[in-house]
Amino acid sequence: MTDLTDLGVAAIRSGVASGEFTAVEVAEAFNANVAAAQDALNAFIVATPEKAIEAAQAVDAMRARGEPLGKMGGVPIGMKDLFATAGVQTTAASHMLEGFVPQYESTVSAKLWEAGAGMLGKLNLDQFAMGSSNETSFFGNVVSPWKRNDGGNAALAPGGSSGGSSAAIAARLCPAATGTDTGGSIRQPAAFTGITGIKPTYGRCSRWGVVAFASSLDQAGPMARDVTDCAIMLEAMAGFDPKDSTSLDLPVPEWEAGLNADLTGKTVGIPREYRMDGMDADVLKSWEDGIAWLKDAGAKIVDISLPHTRYALPAYYIIAPAEASSNLARYDGVRYGLRDLPEGAGLQDMYAATREAGFGAEVKRRILIGTYVLSAGYYDAYYTQAQKVRTLIARDFEAAFEQCDVIVAPTAPSAAFALGENIDDPLSMYLNDVFAVPASLAGLPAMSVPAGLNREGLPLGLQVIGRAFDEQGVLNAGLAIEQRAGFTARPAKWW
Repeated sequence: MTDLTDLGVAAIRSGVASGEFTAVEVAEAFNANVAAAQDALNAFIVATPEKAIEAAQAVDAMRARGEPLGKMGGVPIGMKDLFATAGVQTTAASHMLEGFVPQYESTVSAKLWEAGAGMLGKLNLDQFAMGSSNETSFFGNVVSPWKRNDGGNAALAPGGSSGGSSAAIAARLCPAATGTDTGGSIRQPAAFTGITGIKPTYGRCSRWGVVAFASSLDQAGPMARDVTDCAIMLEAMAGFDPKDSTSLDLPVPEWEAGLNADLTGKTVGIPREYRMDGMDADVLKSWEDGIAWLKDAGAKIVDISLPHTRYALPAYYIIAPAEASSNLARYDGVRYGLRDLPEGAGLQDMYAATREAGFGAEVKRRILIGTYVLSAGYYDAYYTQAQKVRTLIARDFEAAFEQCDVIVAPTAPSAAFALGENIDDPLSMYLNDVFAVPASLAGLPAMSVPAGLNREGLPLGLQVIGRAFDEQGVLNAGLAIEQRAGFTARPAKWW
């Protein structure tokens, strides 16, 4: 029998439903991989093998009774530790929330459990989802399962903030996982590790029960081995939630059934502003390859302009820290989470001591930036201006979509870099989001699909951006790339 951990969501669901293997057998196989890789990769903050087995037993019992299985029936997944899970520690990878055990379930995780998925554990991430390399976690770095082919042994970043999710999927510790994307935190780690991930339209997936970073940008989405698996999982995750005021009150399309790699009659836009001076040659080649593949799929290729792209990154790093500054004010040591109360300290001293002990350096940096741009005298100069730029970026996309159906560009400006390589250079780290941030500011659906390997043998991703609510168009273009790229590379097992 095929190694069960080599199977993705669709294959597992089909095999369980047909009786080829049981859901318990699948859960046991992935539980074993999680345990074997933990010391080397540090992808999970908490493993929950008993939860995976319990859900699998329920699915096997349903099958035995002849009941229909859910969209994720028998599929064990990893849950990014930003989603509240009832009875299981939820930390956002921060000391501030270490030991916090919610008594409630996030809407997204509840939908996945209802669809028949089981939880293998809570996945590591950058603290409060702030980072591009998974080096800001209080619980230690996540290590990518990939290695460069130059004979060196440098530990590589799995991307961020959803680095635990990307590393775990690439290493076959889980067939799929949840991620969240604020400025590229699903797409960039997917590109770094050779997997697929989609950020849906803002509001498609509920934010209720998800630890907040930047509320007008945060969006949950699936990460998996391929486009089909992402479509299946997104169907299970999405849907209107009255508990979330930003949730879209729209029916959930049947994205899996609508998958079609024939792009005849479709137009693909290539943004000229994404061709930057000094661009990595391998990234540029993968982009050119992607354009050729889309032509082969029947698409017409047109040149488009997104003129305010150059302002997207600075606007994002004003808006996101400003919202983070507001959201993280709730961690004060009074109601829940860490409390540091020095002897004889007053209330203000407790606030200061708790936040000093609980927040990491990158979180503090973003709080300081955000508080500054929101302060009297600077609000209009920075925050208001950034919001105006955001509107201009959204209008750029609206104008572009009058000429094309989807937009294709690189996901990230480089392949994975070594851990420690950029950690002391915030600007270099922030530049990892340069291609991902515009779609986030506009609230558009966007996904990363593996496009090949660079000369060092590391994965590169191509990004597909679509109109608001057109996840189907994004998935179909992604499928066309996936079929023609024929990406089957996987990291050589060393852990």
